[in-house]
Amino acid sequence: MLLLAITAIFTFQGVLSSDVCSVPEKTSPRSHNYTSVLSLTRKTQIAFNDLPGFTRSVYYRDHALITPESRVWAGQPGWTNTVTSHLISPASGANFAMYLADLKTESAAGAPAPGAERFILVVEGEVTVTTSDGRSVDLRHNDYAYFPPHDSGKITSATGSGLLIYERMYNLKGKPEFFNGHVEGSPLLPTPGEVFELRKLIPQTADYDFNIHVMDFKPGEHLFVKEVHYNQHGLMMLEGQGIYRLGDNWYPVQSGDVVWMAPFVPQWYAALGTTPTRYIIYKDTTVDPLMSR
Repeated sequence: MLLLAITAIFTFQGVLSSDVCSVPEKTSPRSHNYTSVLSLTRKTQIAFNDLPGFTRSVYYRDHALITPESRVWAGQPGWTNTVTSHLISPASGANFAMYLADLKTESAAGAPAPGAERFILVVEGEVTVTTSDGRSVDLRHNDYAYFPPHDSGKITSATGSGLLIYERMYNLKGKPEFFNGHVEGSPLLPTPGEVFELRKLIPQTADYDFNIHVMDFKPGEHLFVKEVHYNQHGLMMLEGQGIYRLGDNWYPVQSGDVVWMAPFVPQWYAALGTTPTRYIIYKDTTVDPLMSR
């Protein structure tokens, strides 16, 4: 028994001495970078590229905010050398579709669905539009065009372009016609009781069942009317930043953001920062609310 006890003691001591005396293998030192803690950029803005899982995008029954980091790009049937990102569609309850198209070199747009009308704004680059009667028009940055349901035309780009596109199933018995223009060439319209500048890009006649407005705000300006109405909206921030109220929520928004507003959602905007705000917005108009969809 004594021999067993002595053996156990020495064995136990051996285990301890082995643990104490053994030295772990050295590994290469890892460098640590703490510069972002006090960086000027971090003091003034959010660094989205290092916030896993974060997005400002939200979706509710009566409104949505879709921000650039949430865009999903994919090819679209009928389009050549192009990817599109769909932002608003009837799948969300809207009566229109709104999407971006990134046309590469030697690209072409597909035709809209039968019975659909289309509006395009050239965000960057250049496209050539050819109508069914043979007219050919070159469109550049800040140019736009409307295609009636009976003339989808052809849209091609030799050098590449970025387009903002609205589409809607035509819902009237009128005779809308193709037209094109430049945003700054559209006249400023009166805005009684408001301070923003307003342009309407589609004729205000019974032949057209929606309009596209371009609205400009100086920093600090805001909507005076807190709107609640039956019209739907699809809005893209083209320049600037501010606060958008949608329902009971208040969202910081900036250029590149898209907002969907369903009928009767409370809505209000204020321009903030040091640069003017410009946004483009779809509005279903010239339609009896009882018959609208």
